Amino acid sequence: MHVGFLCVVCLVPFSTALLAEFLTFRVALIVYWANILLLGIVLLLTWRHAARARLIRDDTGPEIVAAICRRITIAQTLYAVGAALCVISTYWSIASIVLIQLNYAFAPPWPVPRRRE
Repeated sequence: MHVGFLCVVCLVPFSTALLAEFLTFRVALIVYWANILLLGIVLLLTWRHAARARLIRDDTGPEIVAAICRRITIAQTLYAVGAALCVISTYWSIASIVLIQLNYAFAPPWPVPRRRE
């Protein structure tokens, strides 16, 4: 598992440089997105393994484990939608992917609706 993760991570500079060099080429964008997809898959598999093998803190409940899996899956779905925008324009696609990455990097808090009693 660790070797697979390292191989995927090592591809990030290549796919990023490829995209930077060929911004208008859909193939470069798809290569970049495929790298993000592989990173997400490896992250999800690693997290599930860590939870199953009890490598995470004991006070981490199953709802937290499920929430993290959900978060990874939603992010990958949003990246796929962003990559699909390359049909319209690679610039729209890149902007979308960057905004998604910024959202997950800074993780702004979502307002929690209060229950009416």
